[in-house]
Amino acid sequence: MAIRQIAKIGEPVLRKKSKVVEKFDQKLIDLLEDMADTMYEADGVGLAAPQVSILKRVVVIDVGDGLLELVNPEIIETSGEQIDAEGCLSVVGETGEVKRPYVVKVRAQDRHGNTFEIEGEELLARAFCHEIDHLDGVLFVDKVEK
Repeated sequence: MAIRQIAKIGEPVLRKKSKVVEKFDQKLIDLLEDMADTMYEADGVGLAAPQVSILKRVVVIDVGDGLLELVNPEIIETSGEQIDAEGCLSVVGETGEVKRPYVVKVRAQDRHGNTFEIEGEELLARAFCHEIDHLDGVLFVDKVEK
């Protein structure tokens, strides 16, 4: 597929709220595949659609256990706490300590519109929170521990 341009901090698209996906079509599949290719090319572990200038509630994540595609994801449960360094493909060269839940359960849809739930801990939990924040116009730099 195609490598897309990653929006950088300061670009207004990163601060906007994304819209719910209602059409599960080839255009969505192309977006998911382009996002995965873009994330891997940039050596990232997650990418949200606003980062490629598309205001849709779409996320791809791969923390080393295989690609996850999340359409319309929502966090439904969290537990525990962790503080660790985070970075972002849209905030090049900057990291910061961010407090996140240790375990996160997410409800989402797949590329065909089927609903599923997935639970992650440690890095995957952090990635869920980080990428879903992007869908609401929130960047990790907004949450860095002072």
